[in-house]
Amino acid sequence: MSTDLDSILKLDVPVIVRLGERSMPCEDIISWIPGSIIELDKDAEEELDLLINNVAVAQGNAVKVGENFGIQITFVGDLRAKIEAMAENRPQIAQSSDESEISDSEADDLAAQMLAGQL
Repeated sequence: MSTDLDSILKLDVPVIVRLGERSMPCEDIISWIPGSIIELDKDAEEELDLLINNVAVAQGNAVKVGENFGIQITFVGDLRAKIEAMAENRPQIAQSSDESEISDSEADDLAAQMLAGQL
């Protein structure tokens, strides 16, 4: 288990901040030009979603860091969801026998190690 855990902790995973989303007809999309504005379904004061491997795991507020954007995390969600999201690119770790997810005991072990500061 520690070898799997070491492998998970060394993974580079996509971290995405989602500003908002919406569906649009293709005819609207092909008419975009520079300067077009797309209104999103999120209020400007709402927190942004932080995703790992396209799984929402936290929320936060947009901040300016020097000349870059950043996100100040205000809420961190379910620990199990974070672990499964990090392991998603490693099927041999994420799968337990015939299952496509981390088993309950594996997730509990990983969560306990994270909480104990071993991760």
